[in-house]
Amino acid sequence: MSEMTGRSGRAEQAPPLIAVLPGDGIGPEVVEQGLVVLRSVAARFDWRYRTETALVGGAAIDATGDPLPPETLALSKRADAVYFGAVGGPKWDDPRAAVRPEGGILALRKGLGLYANLRPVKLFPALLHQSVLKEDVVRGTDMIVVRELTGGLYFGKPSRRWETSRGWRAVDTLAYTEAEIERVLRTGFELARGRRKRLTSVDKANVLTTGRFWREIATRVGRDYPDVELEHILVDSAAMYLMRRPATFDVMVTENMFGDILTDEAAVLAGSMGMLPSASLGETRNRGGGVRGLYEPIHGTALYTPEVVGSGKANPIAAVLSLALMLRYSFGQEPAALAVEAAVQTVLDEGYRTADIASGPAAAGPGERVVTTTELGALIAERAGRVRITAPAAA
Repeated sequence: MSEMTGRSGRAEQAPPLIAVLPGDGIGPEVVEQGLVVLRSVAARFDWRYRTETALVGGAAIDATGDPLPPETLALSKRADAVYFGAVGGPKWDDPRAAVRPEGGILALRKGLGLYANLRPVKLFPALLHQSVLKEDVVRGTDMIVVRELTGGLYFGKPSRRWETSRGWRAVDTLAYTEAEIERVLRTGFELARGRRKRLTSVDKANVLTTGRFWREIATRVGRDYPDVELEHILVDSAAMYLMRRPATFDVMVTENMFGDILTDEAAVLAGSMGMLPSASLGETRNRGGGVRGLYEPIHGTALYTPEVVGSGKANPIAAVLSLALMLRYSFGQEPAALAVEAAVQTVLDEGYRTADIASGPAAAGPGERVVTTTELGALIAERAGRVRITAPAAA
């Protein structure tokens, strides 16, 4: 463990280390604004930290031929938390390529033992009119989707394509172990205990063996949490209910691919995918006792076309809110996390918008002002340094 010696002469533990992996496309721009906000809130609460930056994704392929170079993985394992941007883009979008940028994030999750992806979906009151759904349907939406990260189709073997005498074939394998399912469900139940005490388990038990397996384990684990109401829903019904009654959900837990798809759908509720943060957590603790995790906006590079990159039109809020999750889960800096979240709400209440959350495609509506990525980051940072924070009411 590295140490520093302060002016008093006493040995001091080095400040926590954040591995910064900006990645490709819009990633570097939104991560930069998150770091601007971090500097502001850290100064307010006198919290010290260090950062080291490394390559990942397409940028890493270009430089090294590997989407996750060994030195990047080593840094991530040494760090107390990882702050991630996005990977991929048209430049590397060849389905026949031996290596792809997305392999970097998958390998990083596996290398760090991250199994629970937390994706909060909250509709800020100032953006109520931005949802394509009726206001009385989406009002009050505030949920967390917990997506399992280590199993399912994304990691199951065999996964390959081959040529036969009758043409090409391809196969992916959907596989789960009891331990993988149980641990992610327990993560969800623990979250629900600190919220509104309701957990929705999503599966495909009417068709898939893994779905029935999932439901059986969810029922068994639920007995250990008698204070949490457990609801089972099929994934197709969950997709419909997200659009019809989103405010009734509290914590939703589901397998890897279902969680990926459902949270992209849930972006409609928040007004834009540019509003949704995420935290990927495992069992490893960092030096300060927090969870070593990876924090990233869910939009990746898919939300923004190459023409948007560098134009100042990207929304940094998802990256900023991911930073708040990092402060909360990896570093136990709850007041700082609350300040960041309050700053975002304040700026939105004041009418500041990026183009994706403005009333028109690129024009401000009444009381709104469209600003650039950098301008919005600076506004949030300034508010985070002084906004009044209120601790959430005890559950």
